[in-house]
Amino acid sequence: MKNVEVTQNAEKSSTKGCLGIRHLQAFLLFLGMSIGYCLRVSMSEAVVAMSKSNQTANSQVEVYNWTSETSTILSSFFVGYTIMQIPSGYIAGIWSAQKLLSCGILLCGILNILTPTAARYGDYIAICVCRAGMGLCQSCLLPCTHTLLSKWAPPSERARLGTFAYAGAQFGTVISFPISGMLGASAIGWPSIFYVFGALSIAWSILFFILGSDCPSKDPRISEEEKRYIENSLKSDEEKDKKEDESVKKIPWKAIFTSGPMWALIIVHCGQNWGYWTLVTELPTYMNSVLNFDLEENGLKSAIPYLVMWILSFPVCWFADYALTKGISRGVIRKVCNTVAHWGPAVALICLATMPVHDPNVAVAILVVAVGLNAGSLCGFQINHIDLSPNFAGTMMSITNCIASVIAIIAPLICSQIVDSEGKAGTERLVVLWNRVFYLSAGVYIVGNLIFILFGKAEVQPWNNPETEKEKEQRGKEIPMVSILENGK
Repeated sequence: MKNVEVTQNAEKSSTKGCLGIRHLQAFLLFLGMSIGYCLRVSMSEAVVAMSKSNQTANSQVEVYNWTSETSTILSSFFVGYTIMQIPSGYIAGIWSAQKLLSCGILLCGILNILTPTAARYGDYIAICVCRAGMGLCQSCLLPCTHTLLSKWAPPSERARLGTFAYAGAQFGTVISFPISGMLGASAIGWPSIFYVFGALSIAWSILFFILGSDCPSKDPRISEEEKRYIENSLKSDEEKDKKEDESVKKIPWKAIFTSGPMWALIIVHCGQNWGYWTLVTELPTYMNSVLNFDLEENGLKSAIPYLVMWILSFPVCWFADYALTKGISRGVIRKVCNTVAHWGPAVALICLATMPVHDPNVAVAILVVAVGLNAGSLCGFQINHIDLSPNFAGTMMSITNCIASVIAIIAPLICSQIVDSEGKAGTERLVVLWNRVFYLSAGVYIVGNLIFILFGKAEVQPWNNPETEKEKEQRGKEIPMVSILENGK
């Protein structure tokens, strides 16, 4: 027994401190997440350059007479994304997460490249079809990433490798805005935005298809020491799965959907998506129409808030873990982090909305605070899925993300209705209309987090361990025996 422990310790010491194939997989997932969000977010900047309302659009390329149509275009991505959210997670589990993700991003990139052609021949309707198709293809991004990390990340490194991979979402948002702004203002014009990001996604898909693997045992490049280190660290979980065998616990759908803490999660996730995606999709339009930034400056200024959010996500996670080691309850930590993430931005947006005139520098500074503080949501409601039910956290995330994605469709449309309600309004009137958007977003943040504070929990729920069929059968056999013994007495 001691020899086995010595061997395992030797494997850990020989692999823990050096880079290995697991780090390559995490880096590839980071790049994939970054490119996925570039494809998703770049349209927010591109639609400004494509619209006639933008006075700095390249005169050499075609522009379109769009107003309210822009929000429909921005929302169409989430139509496909919502439909395939849960099915893609199921496919990743029963087939190959690596192949599914490679194919999904490849098709997403091809549709992105076809977007300028679709705009030329089919106007905004054809673009909406392309964007909905891209959403269908990219719906596998989070489920596949989660599945692959569960196979590659040892428990002692899961937080670091997982945070690094998922940080690609913020990194992709950060680089997408300025690159899109520069490409839109270039000699090639706005079509180059779609060509560049589409080509990058195709290149990454080919690279990941070659270098990516579903698990250590299927990777031909991994060393025997690293493979044993990963597999041994995950062995306890694998043994639990083997023990369950035919007695796999069924998902307790009724218990999940009748759980108060679960509904608190759904509501707070919807509040997150309302505020986050309203700003992501509409921020370039606001900076162009109200703050009067040109296309290139628009991209740079739009990226700053998300750069701050990306940077803050790392210390926030560290402080949350540190507070847990000091004996502070998990529930308090989750609610404090989420309060900072939602009520902090709400206060910032209210401050912005109370300004009669939006000074560009002050407005950008307030938006940096509003978006940057949202980093706390990672240690707030997002990780709370695992607190409530480690066994069904993935299913719960699919449910809350699916419902919240509907909000990501609705929020930009309502924002567009508010801003465009009076046609071509002057700058002063536009400020008033945008103030309504900020007030509304702040209100959604406040209500969603209040419900999470009142009804959210951080304890494992009873339905996390439902009885299997064998357990029910066994319990049924034990009851008569107990009755016999009692009658004998």
